[in-house]
Amino acid sequence: MKKGTLLTIALVFSLLLVSAGCSKKRFELQSSAFKNSGRIPDKYCYGNTEERQNISIPFNWTNSPNDTQSFALIIHDPDGRNWIHWAVFNIPPNCNEIIENASGNDMPMGSIELNNQFRTSGYGGPEPPRGSGTHGYIMTLYALNTAVINDLGSFKSYADIVSILEGKIIAKAEITGTYSRE
Repeated sequence: MKKGTLLTIALVFSLLLVSAGCSKKRFELQSSAFKNSGRIPDKYCYGNTEERQNISIPFNWTNSPNDTQSFALIIHDPDGRNWIHWAVFNIPPNCNEIIENASGNDMPMGSIELNNQFRTSGYGGPEPPRGSGTHGYIMTLYALNTAVINDLGSFKSYADIVSILEGKIIAKAEITGTYSRE
């Protein structure tokens, strides 16, 4: 074969590989409450005031893997020693959203909300200590290879959650929100 023919074949093959990779859609998590890396509005933050109502954040997701059997949603604060603000397991595979203020009210059928580290069930919004600066809150949706996780009573820390999920994660999607109290 001529050198030019080999080069043409290599170029066509490379273009096919690139276009195949570009057509694959990425698993994504979003919130209508704020943009990724944006400030979390006060109403979603912990407290019992007119401004800080502790309403759970709305989420939606797209392009989950076809073999997903359930989802888990974890919100934690790595700036606050990995404080867990919301841990939801056994979200059904046909679900693609959690609506605003769903915690304790209108969660997807079959999902389980664990106690957060405020020691209350369900969502506990951001509340960094005064003077500690801006904290980043990582919101991770895990696509899992199991329909149900039963042994959830052993959760005490973020490390425990990571351990519970070990070997069950197909894919994950993340967004980050920020919040500070002056």
